[in-house]
Amino acid sequence: MRMCTWLPSLFNAGYAQDEQLIPFPSFHMALITLPKSHFYLSSLPTCRILTCLRKYLSPDNKKGRKIMCQGYFPLQQKQFRIYFQHAYHKKHHSEKGNKPHPIGPVLFQTATWERFEKSDGLVDDQRIYKKLNSFTSSEQVLKFVSTLETLSDTMAATALYRVSEMEQDEGGQKVPKTILENEIFRALCFQFEYESTNLSDTGLVTALKALTGLHVDPQSNLLVNLMMECQNRLLQGHMSVHNLCVLGESMIKLQSPNCAVLKEIILQLQSQKLQECEPEDIVAIYMLLQAALGEVVQYQDFLDHLNHLSISLVYKFNPKFTSQVLNALVVLNQTQAFPLVVKLCIHSVRFVPHFTSEELRKVLEAFIHFGYTDKFFTEALEQHVSTSCLTMHPECVTQVMQYCSKKMILSKPIFDAVAESFVYQAEIFSPVQISQLIVPFGKLNYQPPNAPLFFRKLENTVRTQFNYFPPQVLLNILHSCTLIGRHPVNHVAKLFRPYFLQKLQAQKSGLNRSILAQLTQLYLATVLECPFYKGPKLLPQYQVKSFLIPHNLLETPMDLLLYKTIRVGLIDLLGARIYFGSRVSTSCCYTVDIEIKLDEEGFVLPFTSYEDAFKRLALCIDDPKRFCLNSHNLLGKEVIKQRHLRLLGYEVIQIPFHEVDTLQSRSKLVNYLKKKLFPHSYE
Repeated sequence: MRMCTWLPSLFNAGYAQDEQLIPFPSFHMALITLPKSHFYLSSLPTCRILTCLRKYLSPDNKKGRKIMCQGYFPLQQKQFRIYFQHAYHKKHHSEKGNKPHPIGPVLFQTATWERFEKSDGLVDDQRIYKKLNSFTSSEQVLKFVSTLETLSDTMAATALYRVSEMEQDEGGQKVPKTILENEIFRALCFQFEYESTNLSDTGLVTALKALTGLHVDPQSNLLVNLMMECQNRLLQGHMSVHNLCVLGESMIKLQSPNCAVLKEIILQLQSQKLQECEPEDIVAIYMLLQAALGEVVQYQDFLDHLNHLSISLVYKFNPKFTSQVLNALVVLNQTQAFPLVVKLCIHSVRFVPHFTSEELRKVLEAFIHFGYTDKFFTEALEQHVSTSCLTMHPECVTQVMQYCSKKMILSKPIFDAVAESFVYQAEIFSPVQISQLIVPFGKLNYQPPNAPLFFRKLENTVRTQFNYFPPQVLLNILHSCTLIGRHPVNHVAKLFRPYFLQKLQAQKSGLNRSILAQLTQLYLATVLECPFYKGPKLLPQYQVKSFLIPHNLLETPMDLLLYKTIRVGLIDLLGARIYFGSRVSTSCCYTVDIEIKLDEEGFVLPFTSYEDAFKRLALCIDDPKRFCLNSHNLLGKEVIKQRHLRLLGYEVIQIPFHEVDTLQSRSKLVNYLKKKLFPHSYE
């Protein structure tokens, strides 16, 4: 205690008279030899020492300001108290392959010490946690930490983790130099390295996860010490479920999914009473198993138990947990957990306005992956997109359109909002994202109210960035526009040239039948609907004979049950089966569901007749698969088919399923067909 009162007076005397009276090294030695216990005997002497330090570190005293930061971590309270000494340490978080970098002098502003003096001691961890989450840059986090007098090891690790999160958001694969040279960052790393045995479990695993995310060299002393301490505590078997999961994720990154440590972690998780766990612990287990994807097969029984248990906890999940679990189920391909998926999807309806863009994207991905649709979810999505589309992340907007496209949902509010967003900010979308936005318009046969502006913006974007569009992506966009009668004549000529075809062939998929079918239909549309086109032709070797191509059909096969119903009515109406043909192939690659030939007087000819027919009727037997979901709006590929058949001389007669379903007797069916085929004679 004598030293504690002597040092300030001696220091003040030296500072007041002459700086040379107390050389800096002497002061340094006096400080580092001060017993640790003296810092806790009285807050007043400690504050007096720090007041003297603040004066010594004033801007006018350049010599005294050049000091080195070292964290001090008391054993009793496990709290950070930042003290200083003049020393150099190697950089414990250097990147692999780099030479050790000595930590240089650290300069603190006087204002920091004024705040330090005013601190009332321990700061509430919850308040610090909220404050850390409110920052938007690593510099803000570290600056805030430097203003705190005391900091728990958990909050110190959380601060490092926030730095890690923000650097990953910026796409960094290395710790930026500005972070490496930050004195608070190095003080925290130094403290974690040399006091790893005194850390709490949560502080230990959080620090390891943060430093792993910052790509710290696994061979550095810092990470080696933390990993060894983690393994020691793992062997003791007292770590909580959440800490086990955090440790497991770090070990996967540092070692591999099949490392012995991870197997021990999952073994301990299996022995836990999961029914007593909180929702955040259950979510943490899912996140761990998702990270260990390659080894999940051997843990499927554990996953089944977890899936069954989670059903009763869904109502406790917040938006973040709901999104994370759904994403984990997608990655782990838990198709057998459909009851859990359904409950999560229903639960997600209430959170649609509260999801972040990334969370909503993951939820939509789960809806697509598991083939689930929900009327109320779609309605909530419509309201959300209508009001927030301009502020949503491009990936989320494209995922919304993919959801509508995959599930055949023609949502006019969503399509209108996306079309408006594209007109105003097309520049934020990548070529692939533009394709994902445009294709659903053609696929679902919809033109928004601002169609002239929308397609003009698309044409300008394609023209200015033509060389940046991958060949397949460009073909998808132009083909989609053609489906709804928006013919990209200015660009289509480039697609039929050998150079573009060679680029298509050079792709991984090559010129498969699906690509050739798209090229054929695009060329057919250009010839039939754009007679003024004088550009290059598509050579015969790049054309297909039929659009009924498996896995990527450009026309929907006829539904057999609906066809049999219509066939019975036609036989009664025409008198015999010989008077109509079914599944008739045409010279333009399309297949007609039912074809009927008529002579000049309107009489029906036998379909096997070789004489030229004066008129041909093409009956389109349209079942629900040819329409958008819960709608009477035909798909784009059916609309272009009917359009082309008319241009080829057919009289197209549409027989939709929703009209046939209302006919309750055979006689009503016959009358319905007579009115459809022979409207004039029917009258």
